[in-house]
Amino acid sequence: MQTIHNYDFSGKKALIRVDFNVPLDEHQNITDDSRIRAVLPTLQYILDHRGRLVIMSHMGRPKGKRVEELSLAPVAKRLERLLEQEVTMASDCIGKETQDKVNSMEEGQLILLENLRFHPEEEKNDHEFARQLAAMGDVYINDAFAVSHRAHASVDAIVDNFSEKAAGFLLLKELKYF
Repeated sequence: MQTIHNYDFSGKKALIRVDFNVPLDEHQNITDDSRIRAVLPTLQYILDHRGRLVIMSHMGRPKGKRVEELSLAPVAKRLERLLEQEVTMASDCIGKETQDKVNSMEEGQLILLENLRFHPEEEKNDHEFARQLAAMGDVYINDAFAVSHRAHASVDAIVDNFSEKAAGFLLLKELKYF
């Protein structure tokens, strides 16, 4: 199994699948950020090794439609506070505007893509959707143990688009790899 230790992230875009499906209260405040904190070592490792970090996740079950209450915007704010650096929030997870934002990133910067499940293709494991997601990165990192069993585009179909793919620290810990 490849791990993030196997890669030189300098100048590369690391597309990482995480599980930021965190609980929110009625005011869109995160009530438990343990899922965010769990992947911080992986995120920090990539940033420390001069990578460009592109983060993708889902939140809730919006059934393939944009539901503002399930936006990852509150996660971006919490992540910004925890990492003590700016987090760019993309308005979508695919498309020209998102791709342009990703392409303009510099080493050590990060962007959080909007909720994957706003697109029905995510849960359908659509290969074209996976190809569009894959265009956001040079290396694919899975650090989303809780969803790794799902045949969703960001977990399953996407890996066919990468020669460089690896497990992050959280996934390795869950698999008791180290």
